[in-house]
Amino acid sequence: MKTEYENITPDKGSSFKVLRWRSHEDRFFWHQHPEYEIVYIHKGTGKRHIGQHLSHFEEGALMFIGPNIPHLNFGYGADNEHEEIVIQLRDDFLGESFLQSPELHAIKRLFELSKQGLNFYGKTQRNVASQMLRMPSLNYFERLIQLLLILQELATTKEYNLLKINGISYEHSHREEARIRQIYAFVEKNYRSEIDLQTVADLASLTVPSFCRYFKKITQMTFTDFVNEYRVKQACKMFTQNPSVTDVCYSNGFNNLSHFTKTFKSVTGKTPREYKKELI
Repeated sequence: MKTEYENITPDKGSSFKVLRWRSHEDRFFWHQHPEYEIVYIHKGTGKRHIGQHLSHFEEGALMFIGPNIPHLNFGYGADNEHEEIVIQLRDDFLGESFLQSPELHAIKRLFELSKQGLNFYGKTQRNVASQMLRMPSLNYFERLIQLLLILQELATTKEYNLLKINGISYEHSHREEARIRQIYAFVEKNYRSEIDLQTVADLASLTVPSFCRYFKKITQMTFTDFVNEYRVKQACKMFTQNPSVTDVCYSNGFNNLSHFTKTFKSVTGKTPREYKKELI
């Protein structure tokens, strides 16, 4: 199972996207995209799986999710009919200098916090929910004004908690984009097998020591930790289909259960069995 890249296009005549999504028995869609995403669950309950965060969401849930964070669609495994309002936007949706404006200091901080995943509650949740429900019926100018008001309210409230998603972040300069994507694609294709560091270094046209320094500088983690975290992420997804712990271990590149359990707990804070039990 791989992370799918979702290509998101702004609504015609707009700089961002607004959609009302209704579903029942949604397909499994583990995906990521470079857009920020505000999600309001209007109907339905289910499991929330964002990065390494796993919890149950109730009707009325309001979340702000940062860019390039792998997450499961909220309609998958929903306990009943599911409906959500979603706003998808880039941080430069109003121009590259948009967040540099002094008036938007609080919103800039909101965008940074969203990379950890935000869940809103209380009066803020109720106010923003009612605003989001109106958005699909507004014209594009009114939508823009409404979005700015929503962002300001989310940016200035204290009624939120961090989801602490602990996901892998792939942020980097455009100059390094092709190389990082090539390395990521290699791991994605070969994570079930033993990965030779020399092979990956050759792929990046670097010596092994240079590659190790380069990779840690770009990702803030060692390549070994990156591969282990990626394997654990795949294991988490596989657990949603209720296989045995042993099957998950050997299907995701781990050579023994002891190492799998230790690595899994270091990444998620739970043992594989504890994690699986929470899904039931």
